[in-house]
Amino acid sequence: MDADVIVIGAGLAGLQSARRLQRDGHRVIVLEAEEAVGGRIRTDVIDGFRCDRGFQVLNPAYPAVRSWIDLAALDLQRFGVGAAIRDATGIRTLAHPLRHPRHALGTLTSSRLTAAELAGLARWIVPTLLRATVASRATDDETLHDSFDRVGLTGPLRRDVLDTFLAGVLADSSGTASANYVRLLVRSFALGAPGLPSAGMQALPEQMAASLRDPVRLATPARAVREGAGGVEVSTDSGALRARAVIVAVDPQRIGELTDRPAPATHGLTTWWFSAPQSPRRGRFLVLDASRPGGGPAGPVWNTAVVSEVAPSYAPAGRHLIQATTLLDRPDGRADEHAVRRDLERIYGVSTAGWEVLVHHVIPHTLPAQPPPLVDRRRQRIGEATWLVGDHRDTASIQGALVSGDRAARGLDGILTA
Repeated sequence: MDADVIVIGAGLAGLQSARRLQRDGHRVIVLEAEEAVGGRIRTDVIDGFRCDRGFQVLNPAYPAVRSWIDLAALDLQRFGVGAAIRDATGIRTLAHPLRHPRHALGTLTSSRLTAAELAGLARWIVPTLLRATVASRATDDETLHDSFDRVGLTGPLRRDVLDTFLAGVLADSSGTASANYVRLLVRSFALGAPGLPSAGMQALPEQMAASLRDPVRLATPARAVREGAGGVEVSTDSGALRARAVIVAVDPQRIGELTDRPAPATHGLTTWWFSAPQSPRRGRFLVLDASRPGGGPAGPVWNTAVVSEVAPSYAPAGRHLIQATTLLDRPDGRADEHAVRRDLERIYGVSTAGWEVLVHHVIPHTLPAQPPPLVDRRRQRIGEATWLVGDHRDTASIQGALVSGDRAARGLDGILTA
């Protein structure tokens, strides 16, 4: 045997599986098809700018992040707790009044925060805030939009803020995601301020990979997995590797190449990254567009941020970095550069003529779909010696990916040591 376990894929789930198995005393080989670890969490460094592949943030309130990640070493740079809302009259900030007292008066007097809307929001989220997250999974589930309607959350807070913000988080504007799943995400946003590691989001998987005794074997795609007497054989371009078990931790669209399981449905988005000589807006808040009559975005951009205001390490001195996100489930999700620039000029109220496109990421498989009812503990053992992990087996999030990898490793450890 070359190892006790071969892990195929060095995304978060695969790396956490390998770390847990190593900690439990097992010999592990990690194979990664790409030139770097991270899976869907990668950072391109372009002319001194850090451009994550897809607009991503790290939420320090995730229990798995608190337990298994050295947050201090990542040097997290936090977003403001709230959002800036663009409408026909300008941009106004809604922020946590205690964390951002400068915005307290404007937030508390905003026409978007009506008593009826706030009461509906409380009915929707407070039960999840007050009990363990596992309890919220036991309740009846429904679509996100139906859950908002049921509690009377139907006014401008929903149309201008919640629907747009959550569509960007989920890469899904349909409103058909599991309400219980979204409650778990919102609970984490309520308990922590998301941010960006100073070296980019890829610093998260790189930190995890650095703790492995044997380096990840990069640029080594697995071509086939075959179970046999006493274990498994994994074919690679340089030969076959044998182990007692294998954990398949590849991106969702590759699952069918190595297993008999179908690829899960996914949602996608695109992210445009621009450099600019001046910041179009000061402050650490995500900007949401609510300019369409009746609420919601009036153009292709659903959210944007001056990332260098939040994370100065993402841009060289004297320059600024702006991201803009579009959703692939919308007709204008693949809008061209001219349309995106025009929309950003409208949102920020400045010219983008001096802005330079650094990179445009089109990510069709950003997140697995999570329809109701919420199933966050899908079966991982799919053969005698084959396990399948990823956020598609738990919840579509960094939390879900980490938990999935750890859960499989603990289950496999019980078999290997029996």
